[in-house]
Amino acid sequence: MNLLNALLWLIGYQLAGEFVCRALGLPLPGSVLGMLLLFLTFSVRKTIPEHLKQIAPALLSQLSLLFIPASVGVMLWFNVLAAHAVAMVLIVIVSTLATWLTSAMVLHALQRRKLHGRPV
Repeated sequence: MNLLNALLWLIGYQLAGEFVCRALGLPLPGSVLGMLLLFLTFSVRKTIPEHLKQIAPALLSQLSLLFIPASVGVMLWFNVLAAHAVAMVLIVIVSTLATWLTSAMVLHALQRRKLHGRPV
């Protein structure tokens, strides 16, 4: 029953994300928005349901299966990807640097707030 409850939560939020993205025409995968909504729900509740805490490690251990469709896509579209390899490498480098910079700035801001005695 715990597995069923956990899957209902995850699939429900994925479907909610898909619905919102399609209804509003957002250029975002519905599953990403669904996970964001799930995170916001847990943030507001300040707790994670017990059945999700129990099932999450088992689901995460199977996460590598989700890379199979992406690998097949790379094999099918290899010629197109190879033609744009330089651009993709530059995009990966720039986005990685942007992520590092943003993370460093957030960490710095949080440390300053903590140093000045303000709650984080």
